[in-house]
Amino acid sequence: MHEFTAEVEALAAEVLAYSLDRLKNDPPLDGPRTAKDLFNEVGNTITAKGLGGHDALEVFTSVLAKACISTDHPRNLAFIPSAPTEYANLFDLVVGASALYGGSWQEGAGAVFAENQALRWLSDLAGMPKTAGGVFVQGGTIGNLSALVVARAEAKKKYPEATKWVIACSEEAHSSVVSAANVMDVEVLKIPVDANGKLMGSAVAAAIDELHARTTKRVFVVVATSGTTNLGIIDDLKAIAKAAHDRSAWFHVDGAYGLAALCAPSVRSKFDGIEEADSFIVDPHKWLFAPYDACALIYREPEIARNVHTQHASYLDTLKDGAWSPSDYAIQLTRRTRGLPFWFSLAAHGTDAYTEAMEHTLEIARGAAELVRAHPDLELVCEPELSIVAFIRKGWSASDYQNWSDQLLSDQIGFIPPSSHQGQAILRFAIVNPWTKISDIELIMERL
Repeated sequence: MHEFTAEVEALAAEVLAYSLDRLKNDPPLDGPRTAKDLFNEVGNTITAKGLGGHDALEVFTSVLAKACISTDHPRNLAFIPSAPTEYANLFDLVVGASALYGGSWQEGAGAVFAENQALRWLSDLAGMPKTAGGVFVQGGTIGNLSALVVARAEAKKKYPEATKWVIACSEEAHSSVVSAANVMDVEVLKIPVDANGKLMGSAVAAAIDELHARTTKRVFVVVATSGTTNLGIIDDLKAIAKAAHDRSAWFHVDGAYGLAALCAPSVRSKFDGIEEADSFIVDPHKWLFAPYDACALIYREPEIARNVHTQHASYLDTLKDGAWSPSDYAIQLTRRTRGLPFWFSLAAHGTDAYTEAMEHTLEIARGAAELVRAHPDLELVCEPELSIVAFIRKGWSASDYQNWSDQLLSDQIGFIPPSSHQGQAILRFAIVNPWTKISDIELIMERL
C-alpha cells in the first residue's frame, strides 16, 4: 500500500489536475443531497477489494463533492465562510503530502518556526509584547476552551477559597463560550449589551461586583467579543480590559471572525484595548484567506499556558528540552501543521496584499449596506461595524425567509440562510471573500 507505483503516480496527477482546475475556474456553489439519494447513486464505497484510486476519486469529484456547498463561492455569504488564496490552497497540498508532525519542535522545527512567524505578525498587529506567543488549533471552540482553562488555573492560585468559578461574557458571546463552561463545569454570567449591541466595561464591572458581593462564587475570566458572529459587533475592549484586571480576572478576547481586520487601517481603532488582553483568538480560515482549519490562539504570557497544558508521560520526556512545542499551549497533543498554509500565503503575498484584500471586503460591505438602504422593502438591523450586513425584509415571516433562501440555493444564485436577532428573522451578508463583487450583491438583491 505504501509503494509509489505507476498507479499511484497517475492518481497523483489526477488529484493535482482536479485541484488546479478548481482553482482556475469559479468554484461551484452546489448544495446538499439526502443520504438516501447519495447511496442510491454511489452505493457502498467501502468494499473488500476496493474501488481503485481512479474510481474512488471519480466518486468523490463527480458526486460527493457536488453535494457539498463551496465555502469560497463569492455568493456564499452564510455564517462566516472561507476564501483561501490559491497559494494557501496549493500549500495545503504540500502539508498533506509531507507527513509533517506539528506537535513538537523536535519533530517539526522548521514548520513550527514558520507558524510562529505568522503568529508573531498577528501578535504585533494586536500590540502584544514581544514575549507573546501561542499555537494554531482546530478552531475557535478549541481556542476559547484552551484559553479559559489557563485562566481558571491562574485564578485557582489567587482565590483558593472560591466555591464556584464563573465566566463573564455578553449575551451575544459565541456559543463556544457556553460549550467551554459545560466542559469545565463552571457557570456563565451573561451580561446585557447596550442599545448598540455592545458589551460595555461599566456593565461588566457592575455585574461582577454584584455577584462577588452576594456569593462566594468568583469570576475568573471576562470574555469580550471582537466581531460577533451574527452582527459583527465589537465590544468595548479597552473598558472591559480595565474592569477585568481591576478585579483580578483574566481578559480573553474572542476575535475568531473580527480580529482579522486588525490589518485594515480603516477600522483598526475599533479594536483599541486588544493590547491589554491576556489571550485572544482569531481564525485565519474565516477572514484571513486560509483553508480550514486554523485558529490562532495567542497568550500575553505563553509560559503560563505551557505550565497548564503540557502533558507528561515517560514517552514524552525526551521532548521536554525547553524548545517551543505547540502541543504545550492548548488542549491537544497530536496536531497537523495547520498554520502553514496561512504562513505560506502570507509570506508569498506579503502583508500589504492582506491589507488591500481586507479593505476591499470592507468596501463591498459598505456598498451592500447602501443597497439595503436604497431598497424600499429592506431595512438594516444595525449599521455594520465590519463586514457583516444584517437586514430584514419588511412583511416577511420566518417561513418566507427560509423559502427564499432555499430557492436561492436551488437556483445556484447564492447561499444566504436566515438568522434571527431579538426573536426576529433576519438575513445577513457575511462578506469575507475578496472575490465577492458588488454585482454579486446586486444579483442576490434582485431576488428580494
